[in-house]
Amino acid sequence: MSGAAHGSGEQLAKMANDIANFFRSEPERKDAVAGIANHIAKFWTPRMRQRLVDYEREQHGAGLDELSREALHALATQPPAARPPEMPGGDAG
Repeated sequence: MSGAAHGSGEQLAKMANDIANFFRSEPERKDAVAGIANHIAKFWTPRMRQRLVDYEREQHGAGLDELSREALHALATQPPAARPPEMPGGDAG
């Protein structure tokens, strides 16, 4: 079987990049970054987010779109109270 394992850092980076591609059409870059960060905060579990952070750190940003990286850094600096509530659900990994 080829490709990244479901829930691996590589797969999560691909998912983050897909989200970034969706928000890329926003006229303002800050709105695109906010949309990506909001989506990840709202729909990804803490474990998924941490795996993506770890992957970004290990790979020095390689494999992540610039908008994805910027959104990830925005999430890291956002106080927990400012994040949208998490949706109930499972974990991709």
